[in-house]
Amino acid sequence: MSFYEVAGLSRQTVGASSHACGGQRKKSVSCGSGVMPRNGSDSRVMCWNGSGHGSMAWNGGWNHRSMPGVVRAQSSNTNGGGDGYAPLRVFAPLREASAALASSLSDLSLNINGDEKVSIRSIQGPVEQDMGVCRKNLVDVVGKRHPLLRTAADQIFSAGGKRLRPLIVLLVARATYRMHGLEDLTERHRRLAEITEMIHTASLVHDDVLDECDTRRGKRTVNSIYGSRVAVLVGDFLFAQSSWFLANLDNLEVIKLISQVIADFADGEISQAASLFDASVTLDKYLEKSFYKTASLIAASCRGAAVFSDCTEEEKLAMYEYGKHLGLAFQVVDDILDFTQSSEKLGKPQGQDLASGNLTAPVLFALQNPTTGPRLLTLIESRFKKEGSLQEALDLVAAGEGIDQARKLARDEADVALAQLEMLPDSDAKASMVKMVDYVLERLY
Repeated sequence: MSFYEVAGLSRQTVGASSHACGGQRKKSVSCGSGVMPRNGSDSRVMCWNGSGHGSMAWNGGWNHRSMPGVVRAQSSNTNGGGDGYAPLRVFAPLREASAALASSLSDLSLNINGDEKVSIRSIQGPVEQDMGVCRKNLVDVVGKRHPLLRTAADQIFSAGGKRLRPLIVLLVARATYRMHGLEDLTERHRRLAEITEMIHTASLVHDDVLDECDTRRGKRTVNSIYGSRVAVLVGDFLFAQSSWFLANLDNLEVIKLISQVIADFADGEISQAASLFDASVTLDKYLEKSFYKTASLIAASCRGAAVFSDCTEEEKLAMYEYGKHLGLAFQVVDDILDFTQSSEKLGKPQGQDLASGNLTAPVLFALQNPTTGPRLLTLIESRFKKEGSLQEALDLVAAGEGIDQARKLARDEADVALAQLEMLPDSDAKASMVKMVDYVLERLY
């Protein structure tokens, strides 16, 4: 049975409306709460005309359950040559999902025999051999060039990670490559999967240095074993090597997509550091930070895989949206688990985000509760200096329905991700992309 059946939940209907723009139609989706103003500022939406060039429209609305999607102006040239891709970064404040796609969500529901949860092994089925090559290449990237860093590389790439990001890239590649006549995946598909994991891993290594983390996934971090100097060098090397591989993909659209991700990481870290213990942070700002820190890489790499499959603009955008909303659901679930899982399962102390002042979705929702909000605000402002104050805050987040509301937010994002898969032909890879959504949500239970 699917996650929704296990949890006794029904998929929420996602309403859609369309507005004419630049000779095409742009779809907006509301999730029950309507379209909210974004602090009175304008938001820019990219629409596409018949020639394939982007036209700009201004929209002052902002859906509080939507994340800015990154869309770039693109010409009909898809081979990466010339200057067909304008360096334009535009925030699309409304979800790109149609009513037709949303209404078909039930058809994408995953059925599992018995009450067993989705396993990574079952998801990997269509790309198991591809993943094996990817894992080997990742270790060799560091070890062959710098033997002194080989031990650190083994520590990084064998630390219990599931390699979800390259897995997602390879699944998108397998689900799309036959749509436009390719006989098999290209080397660029596979290299993109490796680049994605290298960038993600580099960001984790640097995060552990910044946060002074001693453990990750239940194992000691590179900086705790070898020191911050080696950890920073390893992270820098992975970023540099991924940039070199990226340049050699020889596709300007993908180069710009993935290059922006690295800037997004920095934006996310700066945004988080600037808002520690700031109880005035809105849900919009939280989602924006989550996009930068997590969803941006997944979205860009999914679109990149579609680019290398010679997909149409509509298909590439759908893959981008799948990755974006899957990434947002993943981050929200991660933030929930910080409150609900034991330290042993988390691989870090429970409530560490809250203790460090990083206010995530469960906290923001609990702050809105009139019963628990005032006391929780007082504890946050005190920075948990009194003994027992952190545990009290954790209890208030649960009592104030913060965790329940965050679960609903994760389901909303997951539904939009699933809606994007309707345009794909049936295949084992598509089935695994559906399973991936269920896997992300099932971590909650």
